[in-house]
Amino acid sequence: MRRFETISILFVMAYSFSQVSLAEQRSDDYLVSNLLKPCIEGDNDARDGTILEMECEQYISGFADLYISTGMAKNENVCLPMENRLDEVRWAFTSWAHRKFEHRGFSAVDGLLATVRTWFQCK
Repeated sequence: MRRFETISILFVMAYSFSQVSLAEQRSDDYLVSNLLKPCIEGDNDARDGTILEMECEQYISGFADLYISTGMAKNENVCLPMENRLDEVRWAFTSWAHRKFEHRGFSAVDGLLATVRTWFQCK
């Protein structure tokens, strides 16, 4: 089992580094449409779904951690869920992106900001 875990980790790292190098070659931002693809395909793809879902949730995790730690969430009266946060934000983001089709050219960060401001206002 250890060998499988090691190979899996190495594969994920290699995949991540290949994505970073592709991003460095592009001059445009990581867009809503770019983030939407792994978020949706992660649920639909039995073979590579885990890796795609991980890509989506790692992006969301970094966004959410920064959003909370900088105090933006508190300043904007946004309460991200404590339990199952990554899935909840992913589901909200995909729903928001489908409703706001015209915003797929926006940066992924702007899309996530619009999502959390719309879906997770404190009560």
